[in-house]
Amino acid sequence: MRPHAKALPFMLILSRHDVEAVLDVRTCVPAMEAALAGLSRGTWRQPPRTQVRIDGSGILMGLMPAFRDAGARVLALKDILLVPDNRARGLQTHQGAVLLHDGASGALLAIVDAAALTEIRTAAVSAVATRALARPDTAKVAILGTGVQARRHVEAMRMILPAAEIVVWGRTPDHAAALCEQMDVRACGSVEAAVAGAGVICTVTASPVPVLDLAPVAPDCHVNAIGASSPATREIAADLVASAALCVDSRTQADAECGEYLLAIRDGAIGPGHIRAELGDVLLGRVPGRTDSGGITLFKSLGLGVEDLAAAEAAVIAATRSGIGTRVEW
Repeated sequence: MRPHAKALPFMLILSRHDVEAVLDVRTCVPAMEAALAGLSRGTWRQPPRTQVRIDGSGILMGLMPAFRDAGARVLALKDILLVPDNRARGLQTHQGAVLLHDGASGALLAIVDAAALTEIRTAAVSAVATRALARPDTAKVAILGTGVQARRHVEAMRMILPAAEIVVWGRTPDHAAALCEQMDVRACGSVEAAVAGAGVICTVTASPVPVLDLAPVAPDCHVNAIGASSPATREIAADLVASAALCVDSRTQADAECGEYLLAIRDGAIGPGHIRAELGDVLLGRVPGRTDSGGITLFKSLGLGVEDLAAAEAAVIAATRSGIGTRVEW
């Protein structure tokens, strides 16, 4: 994308269908690597995320601004709503849009469906983390959860570890069975059975309390923790956090809202210096990824505004080239 709105003489609107037509996990990975490295380098920036609970509705609204100073300046604002009751309506629980602005004029360049973008970029970030922190000879991947992110993570793990067996576990057997039929994976009846011997574990549940502790985890395993994103919720128990080399997408965001980290500190399991690195620091070579000494690695993904900016920009560039989307002339 060029730096001035006159280079894009229209506003582009990309629906969910449009985003899925031009962007997938594989094509999103380079954009995530650039955003994460840029955040750690300081050339991509984001103010703290604002979260607002709409009283009595169960709805959580998040506002996530971000901008890039390097190269063509671009600004973005993601408006995302989590609406749990949408499951009963047959709708996606995540609703919203990413607004992409030219960094010189401020002109609105694009409105991009946030739900599809979030699905794809979240799994792409897990792919980046897995390539950096997991054993490349991993033979088994366990995915805990059976929703949209479980499906996307099957795609991501198959891309990074194509020879590995993938197994899934979910609290609702029917959901696990459906996922197995759609994605050609194997269901397990318990968390313990799923993670036994796994070299990579992805937790993508909606649980507010831990679904995974240290006991069943292999001593050289890598864990991607995705589901929880508030100071009061966590998928990973404190004993596993304490035993792992912890990597996060953003230290600042982890300090503000990472339940796995903050609750483990509250429990006395770790101290405030337990975070080993941002994933961007690993990508930049400032901190080593997986070392020969092994050990458990844990990547906590909270989801970042810079990731949304990078994914939206990638989608807009691809859609513009292929003529996809709705154009609103200036």
